[in-house]
Amino acid sequence: MRRLSDATLGDVRPGVLTPAYDRAATRMGIVHFGPGAFHRAHQAAYVERMLATRPDLAICAVSLRTPDLRDALAPQDGLYALAEREAEPSLRVIGAIRQVLVAAEAPAVVLARLIQARIVTATVTEKGYALTPAGDLDLDHPDIRHDLETPRRPVSLVGWLAEGLRNLKVAGLQPFTTISCDNLSGNGAKLGRAVARFAEARGDHDLAVWIADRAAFPNSMVDSITPATDAALRAEVEAALGLTDAWPVQRERFMQWVVEDRLGADAEAFAAAGVTLARDVAPFERAKLRLLNGAHSTLAYLGLRLGHATVRDAMSDASLAAFVERMMRQDIAASLAPGGLDVPAYIGDLLARFRNPAIEHRLAQIAWDGSQKLRFRLLETIAEALTAGRPVDRLAVPMAAWMDFVRRAAREGRPITDPLAATLETVGRGCDGGPADVGRFLVLDAVFPPDLAGDPRLRHALGRAYAALADRSPETVLSL
Repeated sequence: MRRLSDATLGDVRPGVLTPAYDRAATRMGIVHFGPGAFHRAHQAAYVERMLATRPDLAICAVSLRTPDLRDALAPQDGLYALAEREAEPSLRVIGAIRQVLVAAEAPAVVLARLIQARIVTATVTEKGYALTPAGDLDLDHPDIRHDLETPRRPVSLVGWLAEGLRNLKVAGLQPFTTISCDNLSGNGAKLGRAVARFAEARGDHDLAVWIADRAAFPNSMVDSITPATDAALRAEVEAALGLTDAWPVQRERFMQWVVEDRLGADAEAFAAAGVTLARDVAPFERAKLRLLNGAHSTLAYLGLRLGHATVRDAMSDASLAAFVERMMRQDIAASLAPGGLDVPAYIGDLLARFRNPAIEHRLAQIAWDGSQKLRFRLLETIAEALTAGRPVDRLAVPMAAWMDFVRRAAREGRPITDPLAATLETVGRGCDGGPADVGRFLVLDAVFPPDLAGDPRLRHALGRAYAALADRSPETVLSL
């Protein structure tokens, strides 16, 4: 079967939506680092809405290391299909990506695109920011050390941004606006500080000051459940298109993008595309990180322990679903300050989204990178609850489930997908399911801040939950 491309776009079968603008008239004004499934299903879909009126905002997608996406989309001229998974599904071809680059192979081209960019966005996951547990740039991170030694050929997001901004400063041009789209609290502020710190560390004080004073790094929050692409999706899309698509993506119909209102002349285009511009992103961000992402991690680690494979399967377990809802309404909601968001209604909407019968969101995918994600999804909530004197028994359960997940994977020889995989495998192999196991995890400073790890209330709650999970009676924790 023929491949999806500009040349075959007119042959797409009826019922599939196609770009409603002239792709040939678009120009690349956005550079995106980390063009995985989420970016292509989310931010690129918003940009797709913008291009009819703002043809200068097409995307140059930059993969930092791997050529897989470039190899899939280059023969398709950047086109791919997006399937919306609902009771009444839809399929559309997205044309917002005009070029896909591999940074390691074409550094000069990436830097040229950064010179031309109005906006730079990023979805490189939490681990891609090379931050310490305190949220500062980790100058000992191997990628950061590499970039400080060879700043003209960076490998990290921070290194690329610093070099791109340096080139703009030298040329006397305005800096691009950088929007982090990853699940970090205060993501824009943290990234801006990291880039300025990097410039300082490479000995360019003037650049560091220029970045801090002139470059905008608005905070943002993104939300849409996006299952991984699988063979079933590829087959379904091929049948609907009448063409082969090497890498389609899928998501639920709901999507949300909240950006701090620091976009200047581009604000109107973003707002018209459905992006929420907010004076303060924090209330949206905290609610999403703690309620959606925190509940997702809870469903992942407990659901896998109970033998479930997907979020939908886990939500069909009445005891597990009830536990997660109690945790959201009684424990997590108490940590959210009023900010224009109807928290009870938002929780109700999330629970309905988790039960979407058309979404196959695999728990194993959500369980990846727990050492990086859990600080923001659960541990900050736990720390605030302890400070306020609130109980943490339920909140400790998913953390204990993560420990049990690591122990079982290590003992059974299954791979752990995590930046700390080697460390976690060593810890897990040393665990036997006994009460000393919790302490072996709590000494991991990269996961647990020392003051939190030393709190006897948390240690007690973790020990109780871990014992139940390790003792082959995981159902007992669901009554909390």
